[in-house]
Amino acid sequence: MIHTSHSMLPVYPNRRYKIVAKHGQGSWLFSECGKKYLDFAMGIATNSLGHCHPSVVNTLKEQSEKLWHVSNLYSTKVQESYAAKICEDTFADYVFFCNSGAEAIEGAIKIARTYQCSTENINSYRIITFTGAFHGRTMGALSATGKPEICDNFKPMLDGMDQVPFGSFEEVQQAITEETCAILVEPIQGESGVRVPSDDWLVFLRKLCDQNNLLLIYDEIQSGIGRTGKMFAHEWTNTKPDIMTIAKGIGSGFPLGAVLTTEEAARNIKEGSHGTTFGGSPLSTAVGLTVWDIIQQEDFLSNVVRTGNLLLSELNRIQSLYPNVIKRIRGKGLLVALECCCNNLQFVDILADIGLLSVPGGENTVRLLPALNVTEEEIHIAIKMIQEACMYTPDR
Repeated sequence: MIHTSHSMLPVYPNRRYKIVAKHGQGSWLFSECGKKYLDFAMGIATNSLGHCHPSVVNTLKEQSEKLWHVSNLYSTKVQESYAAKICEDTFADYVFFCNSGAEAIEGAIKIARTYQCSTENINSYRIITFTGAFHGRTMGALSATGKPEICDNFKPMLDGMDQVPFGSFEEVQQAITEETCAILVEPIQGESGVRVPSDDWLVFLRKLCDQNNLLLIYDEIQSGIGRTGKMFAHEWTNTKPDIMTIAKGIGSGFPLGAVLTTEEAARNIKEGSHGTTFGGSPLSTAVGLTVWDIIQQEDFLSNVVRTGNLLLSELNRIQSLYPNVIKRIRGKGLLVALECCCNNLQFVDILADIGLLSVPGGENTVRLLPALNVTEEEIHIAIKMIQEACMYTPDR
């Protein structure tokens, strides 16, 4: 069934309408025509607890009967409780709630650019970013993104973004000037095909920032909230950022984003210098707090590691059987990509026809982003579907 709409701005390809979603439960999505899909797309790593998690649904129902929106002219207990919980569990001293990852990136850029305002380096405003990065589609986030194919139609970009190769040591060091104020990096690049840098590189970036009085900004929008088996991917390296952006999985499908920052990094942020109408609403923060508490439960993250290891092990087994279809496996935890020999969009379509939903990525990859509470049985079902897809891929 192909659904067409003449009312929607045509920024998405027709292929998005091949499946008309009706309802979901856990790891499963059901279409209008009655077909059942094992969802390893999960709203592009957003439905962290799967579809319609009972505790999240109950929180949303209960809060919807109390208070939806009052703006940030007033405080609410649930917003304050959630912010306090985030600060307690992370490096952050402050949290700014917003509605999406791109909006969080905008906030992080503004915080970083204010950092040197009260010092002799008042003209330090440039931010080092990396090839292959994806930070969002607002103008500031787009300017930091390392994808010319999605930027070129919107030039000129925001001035002050200096891009160097992802994973580079010498190039990033050479890019630092007196005008540099920060380095912005995804600990794992998701959109570009799950590119995992060495731990040593992230440690190097932290030391480089410390040596040059720069802020280190981690974009954990896709890699955070338990996706790799730690609450945040950077925790595997024992490094800490000065600013961090989060979104996607923190609301398990409910729109929510946040900027986390140290007091030092935000030292020049003043009243009225940033804001949001809808960000941090009682609905979103109630949901966010529930999701956060579930992921922080005992054994939850260790289970992500276990199921992630199972998925990676089984995928590597399939790759060894079908090296002419799958070139190699990338990833960590439940943030995984298949680097394809065949056309990745074709492989996504074949998987969907079989009943497994996935997400295309850069460098001809197919991303697998299951719910964090996916079961071993569901992993094995997915593996059988992927193996079947390899058998029927025409280009193999």
